[in-house]
Amino acid sequence: MYAILMPLPLFDPNRSIMDDPDASSLRVYQVWKGSNRFCLGGRLIFGPDVRSIFLTLIMIVIPVILFCAFVSQSLINEFQHHLGILIVVVCAAFTVYIIILLFLTSGRDPGIIPRNLHPPNPEDDCDSSNLSADWAGNQNGARSLPPMKEVTINGKVVKVKYCQTCMLYRPPRCSHCSICNNCVEHFDHHCPWVGQCIGKRNYRFFFMFVSSTSMLCLYVFAFSWFNLWKIMYAYHCNLWSAFLKSPVSGILVLYTFIAIWFVGGLTTFHLYLIFTNQTTYENFRYRSDGKMNPYNRGFSHNIVEIFFSKIPRSKNNFRAIVKGDSSSAFTTSMALGRTMSPEMPNKSFDIETGKRQAVGTEDFEDLQSQMKSVGLERSGTQPRRANWDHKANLEISPDIQMLAADYAMEHGLTSRQKTHEGN
Repeated sequence: MYAILMPLPLFDPNRSIMDDPDASSLRVYQVWKGSNRFCLGGRLIFGPDVRSIFLTLIMIVIPVILFCAFVSQSLINEFQHHLGILIVVVCAAFTVYIIILLFLTSGRDPGIIPRNLHPPNPEDDCDSSNLSADWAGNQNGARSLPPMKEVTINGKVVKVKYCQTCMLYRPPRCSHCSICNNCVEHFDHHCPWVGQCIGKRNYRFFFMFVSSTSMLCLYVFAFSWFNLWKIMYAYHCNLWSAFLKSPVSGILVLYTFIAIWFVGGLTTFHLYLIFTNQTTYENFRYRSDGKMNPYNRGFSHNIVEIFFSKIPRSKNNFRAIVKGDSSSAFTTSMALGRTMSPEMPNKSFDIETGKRQAVGTEDFEDLQSQMKSVGLERSGTQPRRANWDHKANLEISPDIQMLAADYAMEHGLTSRQKTHEGN
């Protein structure tokens, strides 16, 4: 019978997985577990619906271009000392300012809380003094993580939930965004118009973007309506006739009138949230409870907190090199295309240390019996050939091949040497 010549991978069992030059060059944003999109090498982070930004830009820029090209030209001569030129300049500069606010809102970390590599220790985190009263523990008596914990905010008890995805207890006012798949600090909502979560680090820019867009709509609406009124006065005609003489002005009046109801209403609603120190998520979720808001510090303090407090630094360094810890080692190996079965981390390498471990003699005997059985099945169904087809090796699990390679490298034996001795 012909012996199966198993190809041995060029792998040193004493070498860490993270010593791979390709793996060591991976950065955090390349193995990020959320649904975010990154640009410029991890310098910009967007949500998965980043394409909606282009629709938002079109809805802002095109009306401004129409206004500057058609409407404002007829208004320049209506003001003395060339002040009419300011109509175009102010509109263009205000539009650039709004676009900058849009990218400051959508292209930065909204306040993502890094995931834990492992669940917290129940003995350390399950303090009986701050557990939720509605948790009765595990029925079999084993220690497990409670779904909620209680913390005190300004003398009021607030429940915080445990996030199964991020393996952490969410801080107060934190929530897990199902779209971005991240826990976001001071989570307000996920805005599809900016393609990003709105949280602690970009809420200020979001409000400035919405309120500035409202003022731009009012600006274009006022001058477009003034242009129609000027035509009505000059030609002594009605509104419909003025609309036919300047259809762009009429379209902009209708467009901005509808937009003002949307962005203006959104601005008013968020002003109410700012004055009462609420988030959109809290307002829609807890307003029916009738409980007092523990975060309301008064009108003036709430405004200072939103507009004049220092924006905290991001808790994530998306351009950092992935370290050789348990989670990143496993994630890196998967990113490099190495297929591993669920049993492999226990036998092939240690997840906690990222180092290869030796394979026991008993395990290797089991592997030999499995490989022999596979060889018998192959020899009974296929004709004898000096060179086996490459597909024959696919019957053997990649895990078995890697374990066999580890044992052979440690004991100085290879399958090829055994074949030569048998001949």
